[in-house]
Amino acid sequence: MDLRLLRYFVAVAEERNIGRAANRLHMTQPPLSRAIRELEDEFGVILLERTPKGVVLTPAGATMYDEASALLKRADRIRDRVTASAGSATLTIGTLADTAAHVDGGLVALFRARHPHVDVRVHEADLGEPTAGLHAGLVDVALTRTPFDDNGISMRILRSVPVGVVMRDDDPLAHRTSVSPVDLAGRRWVRLPSDADPAWTAYWTCGAHDDAAPAMRTIQECLQAVIWNGTAALAPIDQPLPLGLVTVPFPDRPPSHLVVAWLKTAHSPLIRSFVQIAERSYSSRDESDV
Repeated sequence: MDLRLLRYFVAVAEERNIGRAANRLHMTQPPLSRAIRELEDEFGVILLERTPKGVVLTPAGATMYDEASALLKRADRIRDRVTASAGSATLTIGTLADTAAHVDGGLVALFRARHPHVDVRVHEADLGEPTAGLHAGLVDVALTRTPFDDNGISMRILRSVPVGVVMRDDDPLAHRTSVSPVDLAGRRWVRLPSDADPAWTAYWTCGAHDDAAPAMRTIQECLQAVIWNGTAALAPIDQPLPLGLVTVPFPDRPPSHLVVAWLKTAHSPLIRSFVQIAERSYSSRDESDV
């Protein structure tokens, strides 16, 4: 019996509404409805009657609610006692420059609900370290973007986003549906840190940079270089932009992958749990976009 399905059922039974229960669980309605149907199929009974105003427990559903609530309370007590006996635990999450924004409320809430006693620390790396501290041994797990040297690193793709060229909205190319390397010939590009991963630098630039210009270490520094100096820069097309900038699709590049990554030599249950929660969080989010 899957305790996760029981938690979903209890939330729906208490809220009497699929939408409210989905919000409470930080997920979307379709996967929650499928989970309830899976539970009904497992027991071979109808647990909830759907009505225009919400859902109502059947007699079997009322019994399920009582038993599931008691079982979940017992499971929570077991987890609390086992966690307390193990002492304090920490998980350090690496983020890349401004990708800390991807550690959103849904992901945080899901992790805190499963691991309330874990001390979570966040390490923000700059654009010179695309593994966000993994290669340096500074973090346990990272939320970052490819490509980079993944030797010794495992990863899961959470989301793939097309890439575009960031330019001022008064640029002659600003209102094109797409641009090519030929269109961008002769432009000056932002200069990434000299010690950055070569694969990373090659992907995020498309021409010569100004050797006299300072290295850009955050996404915001890159965007400001575009605003003030007209320097060319690449970014995911969903990158939030300051007023006066636009992103024009650049089909020359494959999509950028937002990934959760960890060292292959790491065998921590907390890392495995974080990876599972991150995948579930982004899967639910993507389904809501469909």
